[in-house]
Amino acid sequence: MGGGNEEVPYASIIVKEVAEKEETEKEEPEKEEPEKEEPEKEEPEKETKVVPSPSNPDEKVKYASTEWTTHGGDYYNRRYSMLNQVTTENIGDLKPTWVSSLGGSGAEGKYSGEATPLVVDGVMYIATGANDVFAIDAKTGEQIWAYKPDIPQEMDTVCCGWTTRGVAVGDGRVYVGLLDARLIALDQKTGELLWETVVAEWEEGYTITSAPLYYNGKVYTGVSGGEYGIRGRVMAYDADLGFEVWRFYTIPGPGDINGDTWPSDNDAWLTGGGPVWNTPAVDPELGYIYFATGNTAPDLDGSNREGDNLYANSIVAVNAENGDYVWHFQEVHHDIWDMDPTSPVILFDVEMDGDMRKGLGQAGKTGWVYLLDRADGTPLVGIEEKPVPQDERQKTAATQPFPVGDSFVPQGVTEEDVKNDLDPAFTGEIGSIFTPFWDVPVTLKPGPFGGANWPPSAYNPDTEYYYVLGNDHYMSFERSELSEFKEGDAYFGSVFGPVQNAPTRGTVTAIDVKTNKIAWQQNWDALAYSGVLTTAGNLVFVGHNDGRLIAFDAKTGEQVWEYMMDAGANAPSVTYEIDGEQYISIYAAGNALAGTTHGDKIYTFKLGGTLPEGQVIDASAKGKAPVPEKETGETVSADAGLTAYKNSCIACHGDQGANGHNGPNLQNSKVAENKEDVLDRITNGKGAMPSFKDTLTAEEIDAIAEYVATIVSKLDDKK
Repeated sequence: MGGGNEEVPYASIIVKEVAEKEETEKEEPEKEEPEKEEPEKEEPEKETKVVPSPSNPDEKVKYASTEWTTHGGDYYNRRYSMLNQVTTENIGDLKPTWVSSLGGSGAEGKYSGEATPLVVDGVMYIATGANDVFAIDAKTGEQIWAYKPDIPQEMDTVCCGWTTRGVAVGDGRVYVGLLDARLIALDQKTGELLWETVVAEWEEGYTITSAPLYYNGKVYTGVSGGEYGIRGRVMAYDADLGFEVWRFYTIPGPGDINGDTWPSDNDAWLTGGGPVWNTPAVDPELGYIYFATGNTAPDLDGSNREGDNLYANSIVAVNAENGDYVWHFQEVHHDIWDMDPTSPVILFDVEMDGDMRKGLGQAGKTGWVYLLDRADGTPLVGIEEKPVPQDERQKTAATQPFPVGDSFVPQGVTEEDVKNDLDPAFTGEIGSIFTPFWDVPVTLKPGPFGGANWPPSAYNPDTEYYYVLGNDHYMSFERSELSEFKEGDAYFGSVFGPVQNAPTRGTVTAIDVKTNKIAWQQNWDALAYSGVLTTAGNLVFVGHNDGRLIAFDAKTGEQVWEYMMDAGANAPSVTYEIDGEQYISIYAAGNALAGTTHGDKIYTFKLGGTLPEGQVIDASAKGKAPVPEKETGETVSADAGLTAYKNSCIACHGDQGANGHNGPNLQNSKVAENKEDVLDRITNGKGAMPSFKDTLTAEEIDAIAEYVATIVSKLDDKK
């Protein structure tokens, strides 16, 4: 099929059956949900460029209410709940009702807690950064079952921290995409493994970090690994047996639709990247699923891949039944800045100029929200193609899309920024969004960590605001000699890293979807790195790096509540109702890239919660996933130093100290030249780097410092 789509014979799929399918399955009674009145939806009269697709116009997507059944709350990924028991007026009485420890699972430095809990039939399903899966009584916090997969600890193809963003539930099963690129199904009641399918090989650079999507008898997942020269793809699997139904390649090949956006004189498309970091959205009425695709590969060197390089850095719609291409919109043509869209797509319906429009939004690393008509991918609010600075060596695109409206983070570095934020000794070149670079370092923003990263946004139909978290982050780019592609090795093509001692800031922003302009904004002196929940109680909940869960007035942006937890709040919160009471839950476990305090707990709140301070439920008693005990007093080898570095440092600082995603390049660091300085920095932290004195032994810290010194020494020997 065209557009990078490939049907796969059943016999070619690896499926491991470990339990017999039940002969009969009882249908669950349909739950009654509060009805939300909406204006009658009318399709705008205009030409479309879509291909025919099976649709189900009678299937309406309801807002989340008593349960939280999908990663985004509903098939539209809106992260909006109709529950309104907790409001701006009474939120002062919102207090913990249970706090559950997951037995240390995912609490080590290399892990990140980014998962959204699901709540179905009174049971919460959560996956930790270690990929352990827990089923917990959503009313009491007590564990029902736990499943611990066997993830190869020698994996060295993990780009951005060991993590997962959650699970999917459907047809009596819990579906999990594992970091080593397997998709598994667990029995929803017992946690027993029912089937597993090998999606791709991690040794080739493929991983899965997104929560899968269950819809209409299929399980959908994408793959990560754009930093390793993969060929991105989204796949649909049969939910009962786990065989692959269809595959859509996000990098089209020669002869495919839009395959001519890659060079015809080389095979750059085979290693072109295009990972899918996020969970798709579904429109049952149109019969489409929607997802955003990641960066091209090599990330930062465009010299060998002339063209727009579709479908990287794009929003893509495909037929949910067969994977056929429908439409795309590319946010960044021929990306050389790693400004890929990683936050999930959101669908919404909104009245504009008297017509109900089928809207779609996606918050990009560029700092803009891209608002489109989801029927055909045309702009809902204007998007203009404008000329941008050029560098023929990088084969830069002549123009880039500029959405009409406001950006939610700054999109350039000014002389005033240099004066106020950067070191007095800074003498480098500066630029604005889409400024190219080559052999001279150029400092820009937003960068690969800036704009909107993976944290999900939310849409509230009451305010008609799109709530997005943003990062204001200085990043320096410099081209290095492109190394030959080697399967399983990092494939960046150039060097990039944060500017040392420069501030990192975050934004919490409400965007009016009718104008794409800022309605209100909160500014933080830290990354905004969690995700958003909004409710009919006129509330917006977000997590903070320092461990606070914070609530804002959805209309005005005024902060109305906060609660301090014991680890970084770097995952989205959810809400649900049991026995007439509304609960708010969040997995607070910290984040390797955000440099926050790690933990292993789920915090759950309700009005009038009476949990005694400090009381924690051990929700890991059944199938506990223990943290290995740290040994002390032993001589640590160089290999141990490398292992400790990979466990605690590689996500931020990168392989051999370079091309990380939140830490400076250690190969160019003055601190790294002195082992005592390295020991002090690891032990006590500074700036965005946390202290590791409570999470690493003295021997491990010494081993890492020795490894860093070895890196610098080897580089000096080559000079």
